[in-house]
Amino acid sequence: MARKKKPLPILENIQITDCAAEGKSLARVNDMVVFVPFCVPGDIVDLQVRKKRHSYMEAEVIRFVEKSAVREEPFCEHFGVCGGCKWQNLPYDKQLEMKQRQVYEQLTRIGKVELPEFMPILGSRKIREYRNKLEFGCSNKRWMTREEIASGEPAGEMRAIGFHITGAFDKILPIHNCHLMDGLQNEIRNFIYQYAIDNDLTFFDLRQQTGLLRDVMVRNSNTGEWMVLVQFHYDVEGDRERSLQLMEALADRFPQITSLLYVDNQKCNDTFGDLELTLYKGNDHIFEIMEGLRFKVGPKSFYQTNTDQAYHLYSVARQFAGLTGEEVVYDLYTGTGTIANFVARSAKKVVGIEYVPEAIEDAKVNSDINGIGNTLFFAGDMKDILTDEFIAGHGRPDVIITDPPRAGMHPDVVETILRAKPRRIVYVSCNPATQARDLQLLDRLYKVVAVQPVDMFPHTPHVENVVALELK
Repeated sequence: MARKKKPLPILENIQITDCAAEGKSLARVNDMVVFVPFCVPGDIVDLQVRKKRHSYMEAEVIRFVEKSAVREEPFCEHFGVCGGCKWQNLPYDKQLEMKQRQVYEQLTRIGKVELPEFMPILGSRKIREYRNKLEFGCSNKRWMTREEIASGEPAGEMRAIGFHITGAFDKILPIHNCHLMDGLQNEIRNFIYQYAIDNDLTFFDLRQQTGLLRDVMVRNSNTGEWMVLVQFHYDVEGDRERSLQLMEALADRFPQITSLLYVDNQKCNDTFGDLELTLYKGNDHIFEIMEGLRFKVGPKSFYQTNTDQAYHLYSVARQFAGLTGEEVVYDLYTGTGTIANFVARSAKKVVGIEYVPEAIEDAKVNSDINGIGNTLFFAGDMKDILTDEFIAGHGRPDVIITDPPRAGMHPDVVETILRAKPRRIVYVSCNPATQARDLQLLDRLYKVVAVQPVDMFPHTPHVENVVALELK
């Protein structure tokens, strides 16, 4: 017979002392670190341990004995269950302190390179409704809280549109009112949900790979345009007709939608970069404006999700590049060419490289519509495109601006940069940990001369960081 597991302990009157990674808080009990979600330093709590390891525990609050003086009342009804805005209970100035410290600790602990004094973090002007894009999953199995399960009451309606729950890939938390984006997205999402319920549409089952309504993406822009993309999964006869009826209802109810698209996604995941989308109404793109430049943004395009703060982020990158108008600039991971076009007027030539072909086509259009003639754009895997031969053909860069995904740069890319020996590198990162790793690789030839953290995502532990490097 298998041995019964010991029940995990309850810890009483525990003081939360600090913030930790991934938005969790930290306490210490008998020299053991305890990670706790949805707390702030100064809280005194009773904890139920959920996971116990040799050197740490993970626990959840079962009672607040005394709430911290620095605690702020969360403004969202979904806080504490939805894992999106983990720091709504922490005042914004404290969030910025924690993010500044996070950047410092990761660059010093992981990078282990000589660093200048960090500039104070640039906070976001908007701390609510700051996003220009949200994606909502649709599921026939909504998330049920422990309280709901323990009550023994009937579960009620199980179909849901909302956000995926951390650690439960096939469960969706129903969202009624999200404060991350202009309120029209709430109206659009709730309309789709109610229409689906009223018309008995099936919702996707991630395990069984069945169900019609699968995913909803909403984007808006500072030009007042709105884009909605609905992902369907056609299973049975009549599904296409049912999907078109929903699209017609959406178009009639929301004339604000200037780009309405849909796709039949038969894949095992919700990514649609390799799928052909169908335009139902309007244009297949929207426009963003930054410093007088117009940027075309399609459904597959990457564009910084905090539009206002993106301007400040790119302004820092341009300032760190130190351009005089005579430089050849390479913009790695260029996306829709936002940074490339943003700095082009201050450079001799800008070469942009990006993995997504559709994004590169948008980048070229963005140059054309803004009358920018000194940019070149190439699509493909960075490590395959950025080679010694490519650099020989397009000119050695004086400045490289790189804005890689969270995983950072491939080692081959770093080696090519080292061989190219640009005078200056500007490294924009959404993950200071992988940025620190890459800085250590670049340390052979480069020294860090400036560090500027930028907050793009209030109420979350995520932080962007811009680093300037110069040849030693």
